[in-house]
Amino acid sequence: MARIRLEGVSKQFGTAQVVREVDLDIADGEFMVLLGPSGCGKSTLLRLIAGLESPSSGRILLGENDITRTPPRQRDVAMVFQSYALYPHLTVAKNIGFPLRARRRSKDEIRERITTVASALGLQDHLDRRPAQLSGGQRQRVALARAMVRDPGAFLMDEPLSNLDAALRSATRTELIDLHHRLRSTFLYVTHDQVEAMTMATRIALLNNGTIEQVGTPTELYDTPRSTFVAAFLGAPPMNLFDATVIERAGKLHLVADCVDAPLGLFAGSAIGPQKVTAGIRPERIRLNGTDVQLRGVVTASENLGSEEILHVTVGGTVIRVRAPRPVAAQVGDAAALSVSPEDIQLFDSGTGRRLVWHVPHEHGASPRDASLSVA
Repeated sequence: MARIRLEGVSKQFGTAQVVREVDLDIADGEFMVLLGPSGCGKSTLLRLIAGLESPSSGRILLGENDITRTPPRQRDVAMVFQSYALYPHLTVAKNIGFPLRARRRSKDEIRERITTVASALGLQDHLDRRPAQLSGGQRQRVALARAMVRDPGAFLMDEPLSNLDAALRSATRTELIDLHHRLRSTFLYVTHDQVEAMTMATRIALLNNGTIEQVGTPTELYDTPRSTFVAAFLGAPPMNLFDATVIERAGKLHLVADCVDAPLGLFAGSAIGPQKVTAGIRPERIRLNGTDVQLRGVVTASENLGSEEILHVTVGGTVIRVRAPRPVAAQVGDAAALSVSPEDIQLFDSGTGRRLVWHVPHEHGASPRDASLSVA
């Protein structure tokens, strides 16, 4: 059983609070990714689970066992480091078998486990080589094999692909996904790369300043971010965010700002007056030269991505990015008429940055006009 639970876990180094009362439940067999910018506490959280650091407060459980103070060697987890941490003077076979020799397993068992794991990762032809004779991708696979040979309940990976070039990173991502499917073990993976998180994770925990902003599937975080931080962190380019006001016009709600007037497709609640918000729209959800224009601006830049193009459109005082298939019928300097569907406009509290949702009461006799906007 390799379910991992964190209950109110905090870590403080001197006066610096690096991890702040984190609660997280990682299911057995899940591929959980800890995602966030540098310094957000994700690697510290991984080291706490591995036992390389001790929490200042809170509990860490593996299955039903409290391992908060358990020494690292007695935890049923295996760590894969960013730097691979291979022994340069040992062959690939001896690097892979090192954890078993440290546990005084028999030579026959060690040989059998090395052969099995090396075959699974395509290393069987490299067992007599030393790390310096391997490529970066091969060294990464050796580090994975050394973790696998122990048959741990969970794999902890700290940015294991960051030292690889783009093509090799992509190939190794595919290998890790396949490995997870075959092993059905719990993977806890740390990265600052949103592509890695979106393509590999069953769920993502997005951290910010030592706390978890949101936990969910890649689709949930991308489509329904709980804060402007989540909205701005995910996506390339990220969600367009701009200050706006929700107003009533002829009994219906509109989002207005400089050069913006977009109907929200909702009735105005009886108690709703003008409300300041932060509006968010994904670049791929914006249509260029649509029939129902809600945003007007001027194209100020264009990025050719091959199959797609990203237009930078200055709308009022805000740059709005539009992602569309090439060729795009607009050039720098052209006027741009943009449209967006009401369901693709997301609203956030202008003060806290938290997601806003519409609540419609279901009591007998309630009217759609009684809908209200509040923090999710």
